[in-house]
Amino acid sequence: MPRTPGDAGPLEVRVPRFVGLMAMDARKRAVERGVRLVAGDRSELDDVVLEYVVRQYPLPEVEVPRGAVVTVWFDLGPDEGEGGAGVREPRLPGPSDGGLQRELAEPGQPEVGVGG
Repeated sequence: MPRTPGDAGPLEVRVPRFVGLMAMDARKRAVERGVRLVAGDRSELDDVVLEYVVRQYPLPEVEVPRGAVVTVWFDLGPDEGEGGAGVREPRLPGPSDGGLQRELAEPGQPEVGVGG
């Protein structure tokens, strides 16, 4: 197909990496790169704003026709972990013993260093 000066860009585009992006940033990048996003685990992609993309298909750097659909997911599947997106605090190791507990006597114990 011949190209004309008014064309919107190349006929083939590379799929950008959406994993790790928030939904609003993924939508913006999709428009910039010439692909359409759909959510595999949501009915309306426009309702999703602050959740992070955890999977996508096709994979990044695959060449697709301009305007092709890229499916993204915001939750992990049942066999892929706990589900839910985002960063979680580490649960282990817990805080170390110390601080005020180390410096002060336990309730009911006599004060240390007080003469009588």
